Amino acid sequence: MEENYTLSIVDTKKSRLKRGILKEMYRHGSRTLAQLAKVLHTSVPSITMLIDELATEQWVQEIGTGTAQYGRKPTLFGLQAGHQTVVVIDISIHDTKLVVFDLTNTVLYRLNVNLRLEDSVAFLEALKGPLENLAQIIKENQWTVIGVGCALPGLVDPHTGTNYTYKKLNRPGESLPQILAAHFDAAVYLINDTKATILGEHRFGLAQGKNNVLSINIDWGVGLGVINNGEILQGAAGFAGELGHIQLQADGELCSCGKVGCLDTLTSASSLIRRVKAGLREGRVSKLAETDFESIDVELVIDTAKAGDELSIDLLSELGSELGKGLSIAVHLFNPELIIINGVVAKAEKLITRPIEQAIDKYCLADFRNRLNIEISRLGEMAKLYGTQAYVIQCLLEHEEIP
Repeated sequence: MEENYTLSIVDTKKSRLKRGILKEMYRHGSRTLAQLAKVLHTSVPSITMLIDELATEQWVQEIGTGTAQYGRKPTLFGLQAGHQTVVVIDISIHDTKLVVFDLTNTVLYRLNVNLRLEDSVAFLEALKGPLENLAQIIKENQWTVIGVGCALPGLVDPHTGTNYTYKKLNRPGESLPQILAAHFDAAVYLINDTKATILGEHRFGLAQGKNNVLSINIDWGVGLGVINNGEILQGAAGFAGELGHIQLQADGELCSCGKVGCLDTLTSASSLIRRVKAGLREGRVSKLAETDFESIDVELVIDTAKAGDELSIDLLSELGSELGKGLSIAVHLFNPELIIINGVVAKAEKLITRPIEQAIDKYCLADFRNRLNIEISRLGEMAKLYGTQAYVIQCLLEHEEIP
């Protein structure tokens, strides 16, 4: 009995150290045996043995040599490419993206599906075909799926995998997580799209190495990701950051949430299109009047604004001003060093950042503004995909699912 207990302790320690090695390589890239031993507080011979086991299990590989001031250059080890994979599913009201990543964040396969998120059982049924196709491609390539991550809008409880905004995705016996698990035979983790975006920025984008950052995702709604003291703010049920549903106008428009005058009704991509069409109906002069009314979308509005169209510029400026007013509340609450602009409206670049900056200058105390930068994301849509992949690996390591 005592012998089995001792073996159990040894196995637990080995598993913990292996997870530590994988986590260090995923977060920081290639590492030498000495670096790993120092970070994980163990000996080089112990790390060498564990690296040999992980290489046999196709988790890590030798990838070259490092630098040395004297003597032999040390061997570098990193995560193995092209075998262990994570399936990332990005569901939005625009489309659905299915992406297979390996552990080096390389995209092995990507499929864009013209399937828009709806709160209906029909959406789940329509999703099954693309999932079956992807599962077949994974089988043909002999990839091993270690986890599945799904990013989608709404109030997503990461602990239960429940989306409280799109309630019909949670039907008993065949919920979205259950459908995904059945196709890929792996653990499934759901994450709010804005949380995924700021996680991607924190690990691989503009927020790397920063402790206090806001990421505003301006799409068909408005979402806020918060990094506070180096940690992503989740809240009690994972709902923190619903900036789009603070009230800015007591007598404003009805929001999709049922409230009145929410920030979403003033600053989302959908509100921009509504205001453009209203302006055209009122006879406002614009190049957009030459376009088929139903084909007007955000990208077209941004393109015409960059070409000098007055109506498009005015409405983007109004959107940015209102968004800056809303963000001023978050600036006073969290005192960030950086605000990252992401989402489809971010393509407007200075046409959106300038009015945001002016509004923050107007509504924030000066001392909050002095050390604050506002930048457009360099990762774009990849921030959300990278963040979802990182979230899956983080969950797997924390839940001791691997190796």
